[in-house]
Amino acid sequence: MICFNKDNIMKSSTKIFDAEIISKALKIDDTLIISDLHFGYETSLNNQGLMIPQFQYEKLIDSLSNIQEKANATNIILNGDIKHNFQDISKQEWKEVLDFIDFLSDIFVDIRVTKGNHDNFTQYILNKRDIIMEDEIILNNFLITHGHRIPDSIPNNINTIVIGHEHPCIGIRNGERVEKVKSFLVGMWNEYNLIVTPSFTPISSGSDVLHEKTISPFIKDVSDFDVIAVEDEEVYSFGLVKDILSVEEEYYDYNGLM
Repeated sequence: MICFNKDNIMKSSTKIFDAEIISKALKIDDTLIISDLHFGYETSLNNQGLMIPQFQYEKLIDSLSNIQEKANATNIILNGDIKHNFQDISKQEWKEVLDFIDFLSDIFVDIRVTKGNHDNFTQYILNKRDIIMEDEIILNNFLITHGHRIPDSIPNNINTIVIGHEHPCIGIRNGERVEKVKSFLVGMWNEYNLIVTPSFTPISSGSDVLHEKTISPFIKDVSDFDVIAVEDEEVYSFGLVKDILSVEEEYYDYNGLM
């Protein structure tokens, strides 16, 4: 985990590869991209014996509304893992996914959805709103795909790939307190620019890219990726993962904690 106060980190530009970071969303031209909503997560946790109230829908709506006030986008792409349960569709998932699509329909002209690894049954819900999930979406020179699998082919005009799936975050130590902060990752996959967006669900912060293994086949080595953290509608650049780890190692060594 990072061992310095993020208040001392210079706020970054929100522009990356002709796209713009707006909180947990990425904007390309007139389109917002968000990933990993995981509707129904509370029901799945309750079934595991963890009694968590169903609160994420309202938080998610509030967050997206705040983003749209800044973005004023016309279109939106939901980049995979719309619902959480692999095996079936819970009542919560039926209701919240349909309610969310209706909410989006009042704001955006076009709604497109890519299929994530949790979306085995999501199409049954989307059929009610005549939306067909796609494996990949091409937007100008960007390819948007969930990130759990490599596309069979990539058009010649593509120079940047946008994925979710990883739920990236970083652990920040501020005194004795440790906080996980959702983050974008920016790097390369083969000859393509790669942007990894944070999860949009408010229930889980995600996986600490500094100390946990990555799961997307697009990321073989995270050390050369830039970390851009987002919290309270602010954007902070932390630099390369390998440089953050170097600072962390020096901090622990200096304080005799290694």
